[in-house]
Amino acid sequence: MENFKFKKSFGQNFLNDNHILENIVKESDIKDNSLVIEIGPGSGALTKYLAKVAKYVLAYEIDTRLEDILDDNLAQYHNIDIIFDDFLNRDVAKDISNYQYDNVYVVANIPYYITTPIILKLIESKINYKAITLMIQKEVADRFTAKIGTRDYSSITVFLNYYFNVKKLFLVSRNSFTPKPNVDSVVIMLNKKDENYNVLDEELFFKIVRDAFQFKRKNLKNNLKKYDLDKINNVLMKYHYDLTVRAEKLSVEIFIEIANALTK
Repeated sequence: MENFKFKKSFGQNFLNDNHILENIVKESDIKDNSLVIEIGPGSGALTKYLAKVAKYVLAYEIDTRLEDILDDNLAQYHNIDIIFDDFLNRDVAKDISNYQYDNVYVVANIPYYITTPIILKLIESKINYKAITLMIQKEVADRFTAKIGTRDYSSITVFLNYYFNVKKLFLVSRNSFTPKPNVDSVVIMLNKKDENYNVLDEELFFKIVRDAFQFKRKNLKNNLKKYDLDKINNVLMKYHYDLTVRAEKLSVEIFIEIANALTK
């Protein structure tokens, strides 16, 4: 890697701390006979550790310049397949259809500039992931795991809590990467919720959440004025709120109840 020219356009910051790499795999708790999906293997540092505990590792790498490096670094492992393509353009369900496994995991140090698109892609794939373990920018992790009523609580917090139990695992210093980024990182885990919420119109639910947070400092009366405010207020009153409340005060359950009231 001495002569490798890192590309900012690919968000390339390669983790070089073996202790952190081992800890990521340990916390992922990968069961026997599992398939692990890795997004952005880089030089294969994490891939090696995943190959030791998984039946198969399927990695997606957008940078074809890394092909020879990955071939050399992973030569001793025979349970790794690498697809040199943009993960966001792949049909992941189709890619994994030829593998035989009991559980599928995602474990990755993902490019920070496309964190949300990657998570949305994983959700839209409709694959029943056992767990998703991601290293992301600390600031983004704070939003993903924000508590109701805090400054970091946002629409993406609600969306993630709709699908997953989200947990911070540990902090990773910027000094653990080559080249060193300008921010620290956090490893988070997303576990799919056991039960689905009863949402009458999922598309409407997502739209209401986005609209409710559109202007952070405005209340629901302003942000949701194109909807039936009487129906919204009837729901809010059950929880001792009114239309002057801001979106950051409402749980995913209240947003679902509002969406369902507007569907009827």
